[in-house]
Amino acid sequence: RIVVRTCFIVVRDNSIRPCFFCSLPPADLALMSGAELFMRDDLGLTDEQVEVLSGSMNMFMLASILAAGWAADAVGRRGTVVLANAFLMAGALAMSLGGSFASLMAARFVTSVGVGLAVVVAPVYAAAVAPASSRGLLSSLVDVFITAGILLSYVSNYALAGLPLRLGWRVMFALGVPPPLLLAAGALAMPESPRWLAMRGRDEEARAVLVRTSDTPAEAHDRLGEIRRAVAAQVGGAGVWMELFVRPSPMVRRILTNVLVLYSFQQASGIDAIVLYTPLVLKKAGISSTSAVLAATVAVGLVKTLSIFVATFLSDRLGRRPLLIASAAGIAATLTSLGITLCFGAGQTTPAVTAACVASVLAFVTAFSIGLGPLAPTYSAEILPLQLRAQGMSLGIAANRVTCSIISMTFISLANSITMAGCFFLYASTAVAAGVFVYVRLPETKGRSLEDIGVLFAK
Repeated sequence: RIVVRTCFIVVRDNSIRPCFFCSLPPADLALMSGAELFMRDDLGLTDEQVEVLSGSMNMFMLASILAAGWAADAVGRRGTVVLANAFLMAGALAMSLGGSFASLMAARFVTSVGVGLAVVVAPVYAAAVAPASSRGLLSSLVDVFITAGILLSYVSNYALAGLPLRLGWRVMFALGVPPPLLLAAGALAMPESPRWLAMRGRDEEARAVLVRTSDTPAEAHDRLGEIRRAVAAQVGGAGVWMELFVRPSPMVRRILTNVLVLYSFQQASGIDAIVLYTPLVLKKAGISSTSAVLAATVAVGLVKTLSIFVATFLSDRLGRRPLLIASAAGIAATLTSLGITLCFGAGQTTPAVTAACVASVLAFVTAFSIGLGPLAPTYSAEILPLQLRAQGMSLGIAANRVTCSIISMTFISLANSITMAGCFFLYASTAVAAGVFVYVRLPETKGRSLEDIGVLFAK
């Protein structure tokens, strides 16, 4: 599995484009979805302990998420990536050596610090470096590698399922130790965010980065001018939080509300319930063999990885709004289909019911991956003003992780209470609300400069 966010540079047409190599909570949850099948028997974990172990990381992350904006402004985007990698490596090692519920919880806390730092800095960096013409594509690559991490997690679960009980799940987590070390070193080759450089008065360095990452020298000059004007108007330190909460302008209030709600809807759609509990859903649908269940999860990861390229290549052509609305509609339809399928299969499952359930799960991850998954962070990073971007993204991701915690830590209990089908009907209703919210509240940002987007919310 890929366990960190960082980036590498691709040279094309004598210009440098930022691409993003990442996996974060979703990939970790995908790994947990298979590992928990073996951890239960090895360590004697209860359903409640599995729920807490799976979802607690999202709550642990809140402190580092809220601190990530300060860290990104204090030590730069690259420094924050390196720091995140150090925690991720330590967390993966501690997880592989855990021998009790308490020690595993401590390991999850260490991992959560790294993940919290990483989830904030990656979209902020992507939005800052990418030119307007390809910002949607390059920002969406963040989610491409998240889904790649999920796929690799499912593959490792399946490949290692035959190992002895006490060894298999430990090796799954141990595979996450080497990549952070290598990718932390790779992060040192990244160009620093030009907006961060300008905020530190290092205009010549910012100009050099913009020349390398813009379509034309004229665009680089214009982008630097826009950044300078934004930096001149910015506030810092406690002033950022004052501007966000105490004395927000109507424009800032609208933008922050949109970021918080969009990020919350992304997780309220139930994606982490599917990623984390896919084996349970498939067993409910009639697949009894553990190896068959894990093989089916690989198919889910593969479809999710391939689907993300729709948003990657179309967001700069069709725009953010059409893909977000289509995604929400598709999520609602596929979750409804999954719920109906599970209702028909209650008490007795047939090959037709099993096939319909698997098809619904595959359709759901496809619908999520073409819009709501990759474009929620992309859109949020675009609309936040420069001086508020790091802290605003921290708040949005915090809302996202709280929602994720609620979903992942209640799914088993909720399914026991209102049935698993009832859970998916509930998630489908939130997807409908998400589509309405996007249609009513979110203007299109395709092709606009970051500094010009604020005009859309000042009206």
